[in-house]
Amino acid sequence: MVHALEEVCRVLARNTVLIDLRPLAGGWPVEVASARERRQAGRVTDLEEGPADDAAANAAMQEVEAGGLLIREQEELFPFYYYWDSPSDMQHYVDDEWTDFARIEEDVWKNVRAYWAIADADARVRIRVDMLITRWLKAA
Repeated sequence: MVHALEEVCRVLARNTVLIDLRPLAGGWPVEVASARERRQAGRVTDLEEGPADDAAANAAMQEVEAGGLLIREQEELFPFYYYWDSPSDMQHYVDDEWTDFARIEEDVWKNVRAYWAIADADARVRIRVDMLITRWLKAA
């Protein structure tokens, strides 16, 4: 990963900005939300690869920063929400798209379905993902 970042830095013009935008593993909340209320049904279970990938990416960015190739200008964490119209839509998406890094345990699915059954008509299911965005400046 460091080699790839070094190559990126090689082709960037001086004083160019590089944006690092990525989700961070961390047991994201699974919720049923409506205009009136929000109920947390549980949390996503991270597979080993998620936290390991985060650690590797952080280490690579720190190494490139320590080598003087990039200067960290600003860093923020912010929530990003995935929304679905129903628990079954969410389950299909998670089962199809997230098999490599996260899963939702059966007890959480039971909670989602139970909260969904008693929720307001405008309720949707969602997962709140923690996102990291960092603005890097290529060193002169």
